[in-house]
Amino acid sequence: MMLGSGELGKEVVISLKRMGCTVVACDAYEGAPAMQVADAFEVFSMLDGAALERAVLKHQPDIIVPEVESIRTDKLYAFEASGIQVTPSAKAANFTMNRKLIRDLAAQELGLKTAPYAYATNMEEFTAAVDEIGLPCVVKPLMSSSGKGQSVVKEVSQLETAFQYAMEGSRGDLKEIIVEGFIDFHTEITLLTVTQKSGETLFCAPIGHRQERGDYQESWQPCAMESSQLDEAQSMAKKVTQALGGYGIWGIEFFLAHDAVYFSELSPRPHDTGMVTLAGNQNFNEFELHARALLGLNIPEIELRYPAVSAVVLAEKEGKPIYRGMEKASFEPQSDVKLFGKPTTRPYRRMGVVLTYDRLEKETMEELRERAARIASGITVH
Repeated sequence: MMLGSGELGKEVVISLKRMGCTVVACDAYEGAPAMQVADAFEVFSMLDGAALERAVLKHQPDIIVPEVESIRTDKLYAFEASGIQVTPSAKAANFTMNRKLIRDLAAQELGLKTAPYAYATNMEEFTAAVDEIGLPCVVKPLMSSSGKGQSVVKEVSQLETAFQYAMEGSRGDLKEIIVEGFIDFHTEITLLTVTQKSGETLFCAPIGHRQERGDYQESWQPCAMESSQLDEAQSMAKKVTQALGGYGIWGIEFFLAHDAVYFSELSPRPHDTGMVTLAGNQNFNEFELHARALLGLNIPEIELRYPAVSAVVLAEKEGKPIYRGMEKASFEPQSDVKLFGKPTTRPYRRMGVVLTYDRLEKETMEELRERAARIASGITVH
C-alpha cells in the first residue's frame, strides 16, 4: 500500500509491479499519478487516522510504503506492531514528518553538524529565536513539503510576513516553526542512501541540486566534491539511518561549505532530486533500489555509468494540462522527457522532468545542465 501517489510514488509502483507485487495507491485526490499504474486505489486524507485504518483493514497489505510526509504517522506504529512492514520503519516516517524530531535526533543525540536552530509557536517566541540565531536566517514550518512555508529572512521588517507564511504553510495540526542559521554553503547535495535487510548500507554518487521557492529545479549526478567531505557525509548518513531503522532508500540532504559538511534534512523514501537516475545512469534507478530494498532483495552494488542531469517542467496557472513542445524535444539526442500525468495544474506545480545524459562523457556537466534547461524551457504547460 502506497501512502501518497505523486510522481515519485508512480515510479515506485512501476518498479514494484515489475517485481510481481499487487499495489494499492492512496492519496487525497482521484487520478493521482501512482493510481494510474496501481492495481487499486483509495482516496482519503492520510492525516485522517480513522480513514487510514479503514483502508488498511480493507486491503490487508503486507507492506506499507509512505511516499509523503503528511500522514497520521502515529498509526504506523500500531500497523507495524500488528506485523505489517512499514518502509523503512514507523519510527523513520514519524521522525522525518516532524523537523523537530529529526533535527534533535541528528544534532543532539547523534552529534551531527547542523546549522544552529531554534523553535517557535508564536510571534514572541519567533522574535526571540531570530534574536538568538541572528540574520540572515531560514524559516520553515516543522511539518511541510516541497518548500511550502519556507523563506529566507534578511531584515527585521520581514519577520511578521515570514512567520505568517510559515504558519500558513504548515501541514496537519502542528503549528510550530524552526528558525535556522544561514550557512554560507557553495553546494547543496542529496546523498541517496540504501539500507538493506541482509546487505551492507550502500550510497549512490552524490547529486547536486538547485532550488527555488524551497523546491528543486534541477539536479545533476555526480556532483563534484572532495573525497574527505564525501566520507563525512556518508558517515553521517549511516549514523542517522541506523538510528531510525528499517530498509529502503533515503534521500539525505547536506550543505557543503568550505569548512565543513552540514546535515540538512532527510526523507525516508525516494527523493525528487533523485529523478536524475531515471536517465539510466545507474545500474538501478532510485525507485528500483527502493523496491528491491523494501522487498528484502539484496543489492550487491550501485554502479554509476555516466553523468546525467534533470530539469523540471513547471505549470504556470490553474487548470487541466495541455503540453506543447514535446515533438521538438523528441529530436534531442541523449535526452528524455517524463510527464507525470497529474490531472490538474497550479502555479509552479511540477508536471514533468527533462533528462539529459552523456554516455561517452564528452560534455562537461555545465553543458549537460544547459542542454537540460534549454529542452525544459521548450516544453510548456497550457
